Amino acid sequence: MTTPLHIVCPHCDAVNRVPQERLGEAPTCGKCQASLFTGQPVDLSGARFLKHVERSDIPVLVDFWAPWCGPCRTMAPFYAQAARQLEPRLRVVKVDTEANQELGARHGIRSIPTLALFSNGREVARQPGAMDTGNILAWVQRNLQGSR
Repeated sequence: MTTPLHIVCPHCDAVNRVPQERLGEAPTCGKCQASLFTGQPVDLSGARFLKHVERSDIPVLVDFWAPWCGPCRTMAPFYAQAARQLEPRLRVVKVDTEANQELGARHGIRSIPTLALFSNGREVARQPGAMDTGNILAWVQRNLQGSR
């Protein structure tokens, strides 16, 4: 048996310990009993964002976006489709930079949409501009290999 991974619940933000070999078995949260992986991007802000990035043992893919941004709205369905394919290997999240300006400023987001990939609590890759599902998946794969 492998060392359990810490997985932050997308519903109640409890940190769960899940054996790596059980990630594909639809694990549920020990606190709220909800599924730890929804196949959809999780909307995060402030302290919730920090908890998911800093406490999760799986990489976290972030879409920094805003509701008024046309390219962001165009990319949204592609990002959601990528989430279905990337989970449970990654946590896929969205941060509305209009509502969470402090997070955008803290991470130096200068244009939207911007994807950022975090691993072990630190940013390992960044890509500005809208992408389709195939390009999102290829970019994540390329950058995960480079961060190991």
